[in-house]
Amino acid sequence: MSGLESLYQELILDHAKNRRGFGLADPGAHSATVHQRNPICGDEITLRVSVEGDRITSVTWEGAGCSISQASASMLVALLQEDGGDEGMPRADAEALIAQFREALRSRGKIPLDEETFADAAALSGVSKYTARVKCAMLAWVALEEGLRQA
Repeated sequence: MSGLESLYQELILDHAKNRRGFGLADPGAHSATVHQRNPICGDEITLRVSVEGDRITSVTWEGAGCSISQASASMLVALLQEDGGDEGMPRADAEALIAQFREALRSRGKIPLDEETFADAAALSGVSKYTARVKCAMLAWVALEEGLRQA
């Protein structure tokens, strides 16, 4: 295993153990709660997104499953918090990130996730080489996408 792969594995394990955004916040006036399940492996997530105007103000979640699904949800929340700052990330920016993430994960390793854009979530680039694990990594991102449609 290369040094970079080892670092990525450590990031995934750190996020799986120290889950950012874990624990559902109280629903607000403009929030949506979405439940997603991966029937192949049993991963589950319930994600709550709150929006004000065109900005995402909060994303919290609860779930159970493999390290990849748990880390991916944590990395998604961390990314939204870091890039959105105190005002929250614009909905359009989050939707663009979801589309780019999906494209990279479906590329079978041909499109890596950019570290400047995806921060720690770039560590999930290697998952795209394992088609059975792509759904694990996508679970939280699909839940957010559905939540944004509903909110």
